[in-house]
Amino acid sequence: MLFMVFLAFTACSKHEGKKNIAITGIDSTLRPGDDFFKYVNGKWYDSVSIPASQSGVGAYMFMNFPQRMRLQGILDSISKSKNPAGSIAQKVGDFYASGMDTVTIDKRGYEPIKPLLAKIEAITDLPSLMNLVVNEVKVYNTSIIGLAVTPDDKNSSMNIAQIYQTGIGLPDRDYYFKSDSSTVAIQQAYKKYLTTLFQQTGSNAQEASKNANLVYDIDKQLAASHKTKVELRDVQANYNKIAVTDLAKRHANINWNTFLTTLGAQTDSINVGQPAYYDALNKLLKTIPIASWKIYLKANSLERYADDLSKPFVDASFEYTKVLSGQAVQKSRGEIMANVLDTYLGEAVGELYVKKYFSEDAKKRMLVLVNNLQKAYGKRIDNLEWMSPGTKQKAKEKLFAMTKKIGYPDKWRDYSKVQIGRDTYFENMVSAATADYQFQLAKLGKKVDKSEWYTTTPTVTAYNNPTANEIVFPAGILQAPYFDNNADDALNYGGIGMVIGHEITHTFDDQGAQYDKDGNLKDWWTKEDYAQFKSRIQQVITMYNTYTVLGDLHINGAMTVGENTADIAGIAVAYDAFKMTEQGKGDTKIDGFTPDQRFFISIAKIWRVKMKDEFLRLWINNNPHSPPNWRVNGPLMNTTPFYEAFSVKEGDKMFLPKKDRITIW
Repeated sequence: MLFMVFLAFTACSKHEGKKNIAITGIDSTLRPGDDFFKYVNGKWYDSVSIPASQSGVGAYMFMNFPQRMRLQGILDSISKSKNPAGSIAQKVGDFYASGMDTVTIDKRGYEPIKPLLAKIEAITDLPSLMNLVVNEVKVYNTSIIGLAVTPDDKNSSMNIAQIYQTGIGLPDRDYYFKSDSSTVAIQQAYKKYLTTLFQQTGSNAQEASKNANLVYDIDKQLAASHKTKVELRDVQANYNKIAVTDLAKRHANINWNTFLTTLGAQTDSINVGQPAYYDALNKLLKTIPIASWKIYLKANSLERYADDLSKPFVDASFEYTKVLSGQAVQKSRGEIMANVLDTYLGEAVGELYVKKYFSEDAKKRMLVLVNNLQKAYGKRIDNLEWMSPGTKQKAKEKLFAMTKKIGYPDKWRDYSKVQIGRDTYFENMVSAATADYQFQLAKLGKKVDKSEWYTTTPTVTAYNNPTANEIVFPAGILQAPYFDNNADDALNYGGIGMVIGHEITHTFDDQGAQYDKDGNLKDWWTKEDYAQFKSRIQQVITMYNTYTVLGDLHINGAMTVGENTADIAGIAVAYDAFKMTEQGKGDTKIDGFTPDQRFFISIAKIWRVKMKDEFLRLWINNNPHSPPNWRVNGPLMNTTPFYEAFSVKEGDKMFLPKKDRITIW
């Protein structure tokens, strides 16, 4: 029943071969121009309850809760069947069964990581410390070095090694330096969590508290070298390709040559995303005693695996999570395991999901929508007053060179190297992590596989990948309220159409605009046009800085500018594409609403979300998207057809003079 609260519409009579989808829950006592999010969603918001095991409810990311319930149904069924040894069904079913066997997991306590803790205890010097660090990278137990293999931003057809800042336990560097009450509460909860982990592995209360403070101090020293989330948006500043020979001279204590050899990575250069972090780490490896680093690595490993051990560790992890997100009770074991399987055997689970839940008809109609949005975007580029003809031509070349991926991958990943037993949950997880590391490492120095997906099929999301110049819409998002193959065009263009427009716009946001049609970080603008573009980007930053939640907590306009730009332009281009349809050209009302009104109501419903205050605070501090109410009201304040559809006038709270409405694309 819970899934039904996410569905924004209910079906009624036939209309032009499609179902009429009745719009319910509108609060007609409110003026739509005062708070459109509340006008459309207020009644739902006031009546819905957030499940105790969740931090929010509604559409968007919170639709992944009912998705996990769907996956759980698939996994329950498969785990109870007799499946051929080595088959996808056997691996998925046995992995799930092993994780559901909490009796065995609890009986083992923290036995599965005792060998790792013993290896850490055996560290005697810097070389043995770094040897431990690099070998744990192989199973994604990342401590002080973050390494990935991804396309080269300036040679997007080839994969290179990239290292990035890491090493901290709190969500972001700023949590270590703020002193407001909510942040202090999180700092204290984190220290308490570390203390509990040390106590559960043999330390007395005094020693555990001392160790927790030591780890926090190392964290804070590492955090001081981190770039902020705003600084991380500067793609040029975060591209620093350096020869390994030069890095080896620069970071003698890290010893990159030995690190890469032990890792099994053969490369002559690395992109160092945030050099200041590795410069600081190189110094701290000498100034912080080895004994302290051992305590830090123990804490890091306990944090990494706490949710995969016995109940006392899971409970300790949850107590920290409660403070961060406001989640009241732990998720069910089935939901947890559905998420674990989606993480470690994602494409295998996705293959099973598609067979049961995805319609090929939906894929066909979705492609029509994407193509129409692409055409509408091209027309908008043609009509830009601020861009010169030469830059317009290059923008359109990039637009129409875009790859569109819909539903699921053309080929599924091979999991033959993953070994799964029915009663060895921890080892199953390590085997899957090891196989994935080898899969990623094998790409180093090779051509990029343009068919690869970077999300799983059941996930309710969409993304733009600038180095591939592609937009991706997995099967998970192709359901109501975003997409309904039986719905009228107004609802689909306002729903998934807005999302399509949003993802296309990421190709031309503050980051995406710096990549060319082939996905290379390369300037294709005239100096004058780029200056015009940047001035409009700054308008978005300035405007969103004024928006608040929870009283006086401001959106960070610079951190969210890419998503806000995509929201503003995404709605504009979706509206243009909608006006190309038969319904969009007409004025026939359905249930008392004009086509344009249904379009804008659909936009408000796809961001219908209610969340805990703690999670909203976490969102504001870390999420590059604006909160859901501002994903509706913010862009609509800049959308003139919205004013016309709902007679928004001066004096309404959402009214902006036409000269102040932002148009970028």
